[in-house]
Amino acid sequence: MIRRLRVRAVETTSYMNVSNFTGKVSIDFGGLSNLWWLILASNSIGNGKVDDLSFFNSLSRCRNLKVLDLSDCQFGGVLPDSIANLSTNLLSLRLGGNQLFGSIHSGIGNLVNLTELQLQKNNFSGSIPEVVGDLRMLQLVDLSENKLSGSIPSSISNMSRLYSLHLEKNELTGNIPLSFGNFQYLQDLDLSQNHLSGIIPNGVMSLSSLTVSLNLSDNRLSGPLSMEIGALNNLGKLDVSNNMLSGKIPSSIGRCITLESLILGGNFFEGTIPSSLSSLRGLEKLDLSRNNFSGQIPRFLQQISLKNLNLSFNQFEGQLPTEGVFSNATAISIFGNKNLCGGIPELKLPTCPNTESKGRDKSSSIKLMIPLLSGLLALVLIMSLVIIFRLRKARKESSLTSSPTGGFLLRVTYESLYRATNGFSSANLIGNGSFCSVYKGVLDPGERLVAVKVINIDQQGAFKSFVAECEALRNIRHRNLVKIYTACSTCDFEGNPFKALVYEYMPNGSLESWLHPTPEADASNNEVRILGLVERLNIAIDAACALEYLHHHCHKPIVHCDLKPDNILLDNDMTAHVADFGLAKFFSEAMSKYRPNQSSSIGMRGTIGYTAPEYSMGGKASPFGDVYSYGILLLEMFTGKRPTDNMFKDGLTLHNFAKMALPEINDEIVDPMLLPSSSSREVQDEEEGIIDPDDSSVKQARGCLISIIKIGVECSVESPRERIDIGDVVKELQLIRDILLASHAVQSSTSGSLRFEGSSSRSVTSNWHNFTSFRLP
Repeated sequence: MIRRLRVRAVETTSYMNVSNFTGKVSIDFGGLSNLWWLILASNSIGNGKVDDLSFFNSLSRCRNLKVLDLSDCQFGGVLPDSIANLSTNLLSLRLGGNQLFGSIHSGIGNLVNLTELQLQKNNFSGSIPEVVGDLRMLQLVDLSENKLSGSIPSSISNMSRLYSLHLEKNELTGNIPLSFGNFQYLQDLDLSQNHLSGIIPNGVMSLSSLTVSLNLSDNRLSGPLSMEIGALNNLGKLDVSNNMLSGKIPSSIGRCITLESLILGGNFFEGTIPSSLSSLRGLEKLDLSRNNFSGQIPRFLQQISLKNLNLSFNQFEGQLPTEGVFSNATAISIFGNKNLCGGIPELKLPTCPNTESKGRDKSSSIKLMIPLLSGLLALVLIMSLVIIFRLRKARKESSLTSSPTGGFLLRVTYESLYRATNGFSSANLIGNGSFCSVYKGVLDPGERLVAVKVINIDQQGAFKSFVAECEALRNIRHRNLVKIYTACSTCDFEGNPFKALVYEYMPNGSLESWLHPTPEADASNNEVRILGLVERLNIAIDAACALEYLHHHCHKPIVHCDLKPDNILLDNDMTAHVADFGLAKFFSEAMSKYRPNQSSSIGMRGTIGYTAPEYSMGGKASPFGDVYSYGILLLEMFTGKRPTDNMFKDGLTLHNFAKMALPEINDEIVDPMLLPSSSSREVQDEEEGIIDPDDSSVKQARGCLISIIKIGVECSVESPRERIDIGDVVKELQLIRDILLASHAVQSSTSGSLRFEGSSSRSVTSNWHNFTSFRLP
């Protein structure tokens, strides 16, 4: 029961003002016919129960009610049907900060004179009802911090008098309605922290009425910023951070002279900081972090009254200014820009080269070089003649020469490859791809076993794949990348174009054949193809090391674009080698970052199930995409389930399947070959004479498996920016392996000596499988 209540008559109206109330509202307001203002805000008069708003029925008889404020009262339940019967004179309805749930009642559309609707900070779900667009008198709408889903109804733009619209922190999807460009009085728009996608409509970017804030952050918006942004010349704050926007900052942004806060972090913007930003003299906060900006940091930023500047994780280079905001180490962030130098001492950047002293020394160096050049010129001519002579001699004496890959560059012809593969016989066929067929062959000299990848030149895109693979493999070498011997581009016996790549042969085939063996393959190999936990972990580390090399240590870093079990080959020692660079891209082409508005030259890049979700929008290749594919691969290796398994439908994916199992795992999530049941262990202990693992051993194995599954989940999250770097993956997996191996000594069974490391042949027998599964899960 409400402890205290005052009703004061004012002429023909009644006014109720309350404070410090407790208990449940059980008053019949129907007798207060002249009540026009009821404010019960910020009182503990709700219990979070479904009947907290039972008094609404009596309010429907208050036909003069204009203001109803029930915010922050801990009311529970759903909006009662009687909300549709409230007075049509109602101007303000405030129900924010309660515990209301369910959908927003469509009866709210009857309140045709509402100018203020506040339902924020509740638990409303479902979609925003279209009838809200019928409330054309609305000026302020706040539906933020609920669980609203679905698309934003375009009918909202019918509220021609709207000056503030807050829909942030919901679960809204779809595009920003184009009709939002029709608002004439909108000053404050916040759509942040939803799941909105598509481009930002030009109309929104040209709303000159916006003066307070435009906040579109933490969505999935893509495309460039429109040149129309210059129309926001009265705006105080612009935040489009943590989206997938790309392109350059439009120069027209210099017309937004009232901006105090510009936040563009966490996107895929590129290029240099435009000089037009120098016009933003009132700018206090500038965040360009986590993008792909490059070039030097302009000195005009020293002249702007910045209080906070974040330029971290870009590709800025050159000397850092030292004045203005740059003189305060706590006001700036420049992490992740490896080529910066100078700046104030607190930043501990390397010293910039002294270009002045270089200029002074240049003239003296030239004087010293003149007498040397004449002598060197004669020497070069002599050496050139010697080299030409020896090269001609070498061509005659040998058909082999050293290659950049560290193997041999074989000079092959169509005829030699035809003989090596027994006429490209189907008996020698070891694999097929969309652009190629792969044959096992024996090349002279030395009876060298090779894999000959013949390009299906008639297949659309095959030639580009061939060129891409040649370009990618020309200058890379790593123990976990497949070794190429040579390429052949010629004509066959009938004059048709012929193109092929010759690789080192991998006797243990692909990881696919080990993870998902077929009875026919097992029969032909006369062995059971099963991988234990340690071997799977070794292979996972090998693949991660290959990606780390491609992303971070190549002379020209590369994105693989098609990582999957079929493209991981295993040699005699079961060391993994990443293969198939037909879709690979250099960072200079991929711009080192994912850019969803840039269409791919070969359609959706990669293989269904393994390709990153952002690629489905035609985005450029990126290291983030490789990390996603690796995450799916890692989950497949340790769950035993393909990402295209029939169980994954109706929104369930391999990623979600693994994520839902965490933080624990059970026998259903992990490949049964890794953690067999106790009954299975007992039977095999009797038959095989294997020591049953103690509880600590099984517990240790489970802990390692949980850590591996977590890494796979973190690599395959939907947002590219939230995926972990492949270098960190290598370190974490190596640590897991160290922990696992440290908990077990090298064991022996009656079948012979068993190794963990796989430094020698890791061909698997059934006894080895039992050991790795049980003793070393």
